[in-house]
Amino acid sequence: MEDFSFVGNSEIGTIEQLYQSYLEDPESVDKSYQLFFKGFDFARKNYDAPVNTGVVKEFNVANLIHGYRQRGHLFTKTNPVRQRRQYFPSLDVENFGLEKADLEMEFEAGSKLGLGKAKLKDIIAHLQQTYCESVGVEYLYIRHPEVVEWLKHKMETVKNTPDFDVAKKKRIYDQLKAAAGFESFIHKKFVGQKRFSIEGSEVIIPGLQALINRGAELGVEEVMIGMAHRGRLNVLANILKKPYKNIFKEFVGDEYAEGISLGDVKYHLGYQNDVETRSGQKVRVNLAPNPSHLETVGPIIEGITRSKINNKYNDDYNKAIPVVIHGDAAIAAQGVVYEVIQMSQLKGYKTGGTIHIVINNQVGFTTNYLDARSSTYCTDVGKVTRSPVFHVNGDDAEAIVYALELAVEFRQKFNTDVFVDVLSYRKYGHNEGDEPRFTQPTLYKAISKHPNPRDIYADKLLEQNIFSKTEINDLQNNFNQYLEQQLEDSKKIDKVVIQRFLEDDWVDYRYPDPGDFVTPIKTGVDEKTILSLSEKLTSLPDDKPFFKKAVKILEDRKKMVAEDRLDWAMGELLAYATLVTEGSPVRLSGQDSVRGTFAHRHAGLVIQDSEELYFPLKNLSEGQAPFHVYNSLLSEYGVMGYEYGYALATPKGLTIWEAQFGDFYNVAQVIIDQYISSAEEKWGLMNGLVLFLPHGFEGQGPEHSSARIERFLSLAANNNMQVVNCTTPANFFHLLRRQVKRDIRIPLVAFTPKSLLRHPKCTSKVSDIVEGGFEEVIDDDNVKVDKVKRVVFCSGKIYYDLLARKEELDARDIALIRIEQLHPFPKDKLDAVVAKYKNAILHLWVQEEPENMGAWKYIRGMFKGVSLIPVARLASGSPATGLNGLHMVGQKEIVDKIFKKCHCELHNKYCGLQCVDGKDRKEILKQHKYFSKKSRFSI
Repeated sequence: MEDFSFVGNSEIGTIEQLYQSYLEDPESVDKSYQLFFKGFDFARKNYDAPVNTGVVKEFNVANLIHGYRQRGHLFTKTNPVRQRRQYFPSLDVENFGLEKADLEMEFEAGSKLGLGKAKLKDIIAHLQQTYCESVGVEYLYIRHPEVVEWLKHKMETVKNTPDFDVAKKKRIYDQLKAAAGFESFIHKKFVGQKRFSIEGSEVIIPGLQALINRGAELGVEEVMIGMAHRGRLNVLANILKKPYKNIFKEFVGDEYAEGISLGDVKYHLGYQNDVETRSGQKVRVNLAPNPSHLETVGPIIEGITRSKINNKYNDDYNKAIPVVIHGDAAIAAQGVVYEVIQMSQLKGYKTGGTIHIVINNQVGFTTNYLDARSSTYCTDVGKVTRSPVFHVNGDDAEAIVYALELAVEFRQKFNTDVFVDVLSYRKYGHNEGDEPRFTQPTLYKAISKHPNPRDIYADKLLEQNIFSKTEINDLQNNFNQYLEQQLEDSKKIDKVVIQRFLEDDWVDYRYPDPGDFVTPIKTGVDEKTILSLSEKLTSLPDDKPFFKKAVKILEDRKKMVAEDRLDWAMGELLAYATLVTEGSPVRLSGQDSVRGTFAHRHAGLVIQDSEELYFPLKNLSEGQAPFHVYNSLLSEYGVMGYEYGYALATPKGLTIWEAQFGDFYNVAQVIIDQYISSAEEKWGLMNGLVLFLPHGFEGQGPEHSSARIERFLSLAANNNMQVVNCTTPANFFHLLRRQVKRDIRIPLVAFTPKSLLRHPKCTSKVSDIVEGGFEEVIDDDNVKVDKVKRVVFCSGKIYYDLLARKEELDARDIALIRIEQLHPFPKDKLDAVVAKYKNAILHLWVQEEPENMGAWKYIRGMFKGVSLIPVARLASGSPATGLNGLHMVGQKEIVDKIFKKCHCELHNKYCGLQCVDGKDRKEILKQHKYFSKKSRFSI
């Protein structure tokens, strides 16, 4: 009968329409319906034949079993403090063509449950216990029969009801005692302080411990946990074993130990420890730090896990598990959750399955769950990947332990996601100082009368004579006394210590100091190696037919090397090639990153008439480090977070996220604000993630012109990130190598070119790559130093527009200075440039962006003792015009301002000053404005 379950799951009206279509043309309906209707017609033609009532009812019982499996989760006893909504039709026997009188009848359909021939009432009791008590489950939408059958067997053989031995029950109680006792102690000792307690959901603690224990038995060596605030202190204390005294110190501390400048609130902090399981195994458990953006940590955890799987566990997915703990309102509403779940089975991002645990408080801050989502369940996003979803009563500690043990078994067997929705409540408001009855009076009336999960389980164990009342009281009192001693010990701690996250991975690296940013580092590679790698990068195997245009690209690159003029793509690819052959892994991902948005990279070459790609960077030498490049899903927030996490666990490698266009990063602004710019000061994290953000005004409209340099510079302080805008392939080559070759790691934001990828002037010689290192400032080598009257500072593509005009006019009295690194600001080098051109009258900053955007305001604040004049488009709310012609007029005017002729003979003919003969420079600058305010393009 299960072969025809599609019929029972369909609307009657739909079946009728299909049947009418079948009568007109049998081929117009699916083959399965053709067979069904053929049998139906046969039955109709033989309606006078006696009907075998027993056979019909067997079918009906089979449908009943299917109904419980499919819809039983709608009728569970999983909600500890609310009445369930009513769903129709119900699972009453009458809805399946059965009657109360049939309850005593025996049916062969019982064999589907492993019962053999059984009475209907026993079949129903079995189904009710399996699918409608403390555990509900959604799984029949999974398309793989072996997965469905595995879950059926696992659940139905034990009726989703565990039978734990006494020792295990005592362990569960011990963990509940610690979870509830810890929260109660803090509530009394630190009155009014926020802690985002787990009270109401204490079962999460024995559940997580069970997950770790069972995981270890199945080969797990490392668990990565990401979670928001609620319950974090309890997880830190009772799962990761962070000393209670250290947590207590964080409630009253007023100074951090060295290494952290600003720190963060205690319920955002991370930690790691080796947790010993009940069988004596050690599992490394990592809890990542997380900001108030609740789901931000999800992609971070996935990236960390993938890095561990790739680089530590030899691509064995079963060695490391990501666990993400969500709130119900957050998992239902935050878009990054969907992005991360869409990654779960993709080649470049798969982590072997994530265990998603939802602390379902049934309220978001003050928002009722009915106003927090349109879906039936907060976990319905899990159906995107057809993952099983367990809904569990948060009062039933044994059910939680059972469900999470089953979840980790499922994950290890099938390497896909699984969701466990723990229906519970929060005892207080959003935080402990909040008054929830302002907005949730009826819910909190129920909660105020509801016993906590520890006491509920204690009563159960008392009934089973596992503990006596005295033993229960002694266990709780002894734990409370232990916490009192920990509180006293906390007073002896001098400063708050924030543990360095993933400290084992970072033993070879140190926090930077200011000297690191003024001391040059040699990143050149000998010519023989460069030429050898260039040959391998431009060669294809002879035994495969390649797409002709791909072959032409490599031929052109080979020619470039021969002519000693390397373009941007060759500079970039050589940087990767030298790194991987020296043992440093490289990972690059983003939308269209294999080819490159602007078709410059071509890291993978297409084999003719196939989907197969050949990657020269993967075939350079035996024993080389891995090179990975992936076209990502169309996500920025999720993928940038993922790559940040990957870089966090791969300090020795080069990890890059590339935006399709530079301004796309703003969809991932949370990652920029909460991790890239601030994670070192908040949590002591070091991270070498590189962002490639294509930037440049080419008349293509307001989108995709500006990568918003100004936003990064507004966040730049204390050497927290590197912000660069390179103008040569060689400098880009050295920049990427420098990122790996230093023993410090800070994020690198690289504004990459578009039109310059093929600009005839934007090339480098092989010698530029062989020699030296990254140049933060590039001086002008085509000037008469003593004759220079105007020093023009710029960054990025605008340099080539200025250079073209300078060469046209042979203006060797104007110096074009490129600031390649904007932050950390290369002050000493720029001071030397200013001093060099001692006869200069004007110092100008030129940018393509409007004056209120770009680097101007940052540059203005950094130049001291120099009267710097801006040349830029007028301030605007939009980055650029939508008309190419208008763009060209504006671009020309910016360039014309720099090379404007003078009307007097006192100064250089390009100085731009309409001045009076005989006056000194200062007086001239006082009396004359260099730029007309009439211009619509520039000031």
